[in-house]
Amino acid sequence: MSLAESWDRYAVGSTPRRAANANGDTTWLNWTQYPDHGPNEGLLGPVAGRRVLELGSGSGSNLAHLVTLGASGLGVDVAPAREAVARERWGDLPGLEFRTAEATAFLCGTDQTFDVVLSIFGAVWFVDPETLLPLIRARMAAGGILAFSHLPAGSQSPRPGRAGMRCDHSPSAWERLLTDHGFTDASASVIDPPEGRTLGTMLVRAEVL
Repeated sequence: MSLAESWDRYAVGSTPRRAANANGDTTWLNWTQYPDHGPNEGLLGPVAGRRVLELGSGSGSNLAHLVTLGASGLGVDVAPAREAVARERWGDLPGLEFRTAEATAFLCGTDQTFDVVLSIFGAVWFVDPETLLPLIRARMAAGGILAFSHLPAGSQSPRPGRAGMRCDHSPSAWERLLTDHGFTDASASVIDPPEGRTLGTMLVRAEVL
């Protein structure tokens, strides 16, 4: 089974995002695996007028929210089913584009540059950072921000199939990897879970001079 087929199978079984969050908002950005929990898009700074790339854009909801705030967005996901869902839900939103591609293949094949790159439980968690981080860095504009989230290292056993392969690193290891590959002000930490839950969320942010 190919990587795209593995992720397509996973996508078909995914639960659609709610139509509105607890505040009644129809678009929002969620870094963690829990609804209405954790920081919002403020982690990225002002996004109006900025070019945003999401690696592993899924149904497109997080990226669509940034576009409603004035960003232009490109979402890349390896699963064709994800692009179809994203286009159906957000296809009429100006300034937003979706594309089916594996993250490294897309980055190697584009000459576009981006002010913000994000990955929420997406490609940064599943692709070797020694390969992916230099490719991201090469496509980022000066003053750009990279931010991503995933489960803490060692929190889940590997799952069968290629879609289950993950690149788990501690906060200090992520900071070192980012610094080694030309990023600055790298910071990584685990967000505490909401009350009644035990598993937090790794959140990582770095800048480009």
